[in-house]
Amino acid sequence: MPKMKSVKGAVKRFKVKKSGKIKRGTAYRSHILTKVDGGHHRSMKSPKYVDAADAKNIKEMIN
Repeated sequence: MPKMKSVKGAVKRFKVKKSGKIKRGTAYRSHILTKVDGGHHRSMKSPKYVDAADAKNIKEMIN
């Protein structure tokens, strides 16, 4: 039985931290941010983590 390949799109988008949580990016950060409210813009900087319900599937894709 051959090894399962990683999903390369998932490998590029997610990082598994030491705690086991999966770090993810934030949407809507690419351009035209002058229209975005300042508080919302600052909140997009903070690290975001994948919900526990989705974490198992993403870990399978990465490994």
